[in-house]
Amino acid sequence: MYDPPTSRQDLGLPEGFDSVLGQRIIEVHRWAVRAGLGGASAHDLFDGFCQRLVADDVPLWRGSVAMRTLHPQWSGYGYTWHRHLNALQPDQWAHGSETSPVWQKSTFLHLVRRAEAGERTPAMRRALFTGSEVCDFPVLDELLAAGATDYFSQLFVFGERGDPAQGSGVVYSFSTDRLGGFNDDDLTLLQASLPALSLALKAHAGYVIASALLQTYLGGDAGRRVHAGAIERGSVERIRAVLWYADIRGFTAIADAAPELLIELLDQVFEVLTQSLRKRGAQVLKFLGDGMLATFPVDDANCADTCRTALDAAGEAMHAIAALNAARAAQGKPVAPVDLALHLGDVLYGNVGAVDRLDFTVIGPAVNEVARIEALCEPLNRSVLVSAELAAASGTSGERLRPLGHHTLRGVRDAREIYELVIDRQPGAQLTS
Repeated sequence: MYDPPTSRQDLGLPEGFDSVLGQRIIEVHRWAVRAGLGGASAHDLFDGFCQRLVADDVPLWRGSVAMRTLHPQWSGYGYTWHRHLNALQPDQWAHGSETSPVWQKSTFLHLVRRAEAGERTPAMRRALFTGSEVCDFPVLDELLAAGATDYFSQLFVFGERGDPAQGSGVVYSFSTDRLGGFNDDDLTLLQASLPALSLALKAHAGYVIASALLQTYLGGDAGRRVHAGAIERGSVERIRAVLWYADIRGFTAIADAAPELLIELLDQVFEVLTQSLRKRGAQVLKFLGDGMLATFPVDDANCADTCRTALDAAGEAMHAIAALNAARAAQGKPVAPVDLALHLGDVLYGNVGAVDRLDFTVIGPAVNEVARIEALCEPLNRSVLVSAELAAASGTSGERLRPLGHHTLRGVRDAREIYELVIDRQPGAQLTS
């Protein structure tokens, strides 16, 4: 169990609580707590901390901070402050970077291993002004060569054994180029004020992780809405949207023939499809086994443009799927033809489900219709089908959309006019209107 500091010694305060150094430490504590309560970002927190150190006459030359995170692309992120820039430089580390030679020989990993061995806040100092014999890590040689005279680093673990939901912890390093390095007051100020800064960074890390996970699993807009408080069951709004529904044709046969390659296949297909949507502002709402549902929000002012953008995305996606299948076939791997349907309609957008298990999604007849239109792709031997509503709203001529007549959709009373998207042209070509 964590025991909060209760004495001057625990807080890192020097004897003489009302000394100049003691007051400086108290002011940094107050600033960090206020900034953390105010929701300051990690960038602003660390930049503000470095600025305060300089204002308190700490001869800071370089400072860095790094944190782990929960994100599908990144394992961690951090910032480095340079005196000559008086600004922070951001950095991110992809998954797998933990095995890189740079990380394996880093001071930060050294502190992490000490924390794993039981130290709560492992720290290290290297007085570089004493000579290169203290440079037992590559980064210290680099700092010494660049003019640094002293180095201090410390790790703070979040939770008893590291809390992944809060980023596990935060690690810092600080360097100076002053002759003789940091003095005792400099190091006391650092060690006494870093716990408060770490607590503020933990608050922001939790917010960032929650936001990233919600957007990853729910979609960008839905994730932001849920994180902002849209969590009440039955809370929905009516919106107009282009609905995009894609499905892998013959997926069951593919799965039966090569189950061990299934996840790789799905990941590659969904990534290809999502690439064409991501840069056009669409939102992938969910993956449905071998299918995918996405939306393009529409308003009256941009309806035609949005419909044409969705058609462009569909054409680009089909070209990319064809290229992916050609590459997979050349490697002797199963291929995955994709059927796609696009429809324009009104839907209810919001929370639906049980009291303890909600889904933020779209519902309504239009959602059912786009799925039924996609089911026509195989019997009509077409890859992309478009509803009459979207065709009319797009203002696109027959050069782009070819009518296929009226067809009955399962569960829909009246036959619907269906169009084929002509995709035998390069994606991104100017639409005819």
